Amino acid sequence: MLKSVSALSLLLSVVCLVPACGDSIDGDALDASTSPDGPNNPPNPAGLGPAPVDLGSTTDPASAGSYVILAKTGVTNVTGSLITGGNVGLSPAAATFITGFTLVADPTNVFSTSVAVVAPGKVYAANYAVPTPSNLTVGVLAMQTAYADAASRTHPDHLNLMSGNLAGLTLAPGLYRWGTTVTIPANVTISGAADDVWIFQISNNLDLSTNTSVILAGGAQAKNIYWQVAGSVTLHATSHFEGVVMSQTAITLQTGATMKGRALAQTLVALDDNAITAP
Repeated sequence: MLKSVSALSLLLSVVCLVPACGDSIDGDALDASTSPDGPNNPPNPAGLGPAPVDLGSTTDPASAGSYVILAKTGVTNVTGSLITGGNVGLSPAAATFITGFTLVADPTNVFSTSVAVVAPGKVYAANYAVPTPSNLTVGVLAMQTAYADAASRTHPDHLNLMSGNLAGLTLAPGLYRWGTTVTIPANVTISGAADDVWIFQISNNLDLSTNTSVILAGGAQAKNIYWQVAGSVTLHATSHFEGVVMSQTAITLQTGATMKGRALAQTLVALDDNAITAP
């Protein structure tokens, strides 16, 4: 009888080692087993973490990397935002869907300028003169390709970390995946060296709370932090964000929120007295 009880106890202890016994696990073995082609997580050749996502040139208007804000359906600005270090682009929607920027058309009609976009940054829309329409078509496709690349990475280092609540955490370089909304209700720190890379795959929404910050430490750079978000992104009032946001839907910055990075949305980017600086 004693031997039977001991055997049962051993069996139960082994069962509790499988992922079902916890809400948050490291996802290496689990993800590899669910990917028919095996892991797609090329290493970063210059540092820790995965290989970076290619956004292209920071100076070519046909490249997603040249835009601080790039959207498909609209870019709105309630009041005095300031965009520094790159362009604002919209396609396939026309310039009439860029509101609150007081656009001044260049004589060539290839681009506009705005007091909200620091020179040499420009504003481009799909109905401007050639070559802008084709440049934006290519740039938007590049944005979608970058999103697909980030989303396709498999074999994550962390799966459903803390069930999506990042408050107070320090995040090392790596590939992270959540099947939930990710919330940041208190400061989170992203810590690593200057060439290290982070990719955050989020299958729902991303929400940064009011007066809360994403903080960089150890030399980490915003240009190497990629937030791939299948849902919407909301940066609440007076919050501060770091990294390149690639959203399949909308990106909203509430009053006074600031950002060092890029807002690349497959629908709308909405601003309200925000400062956004290219990484």
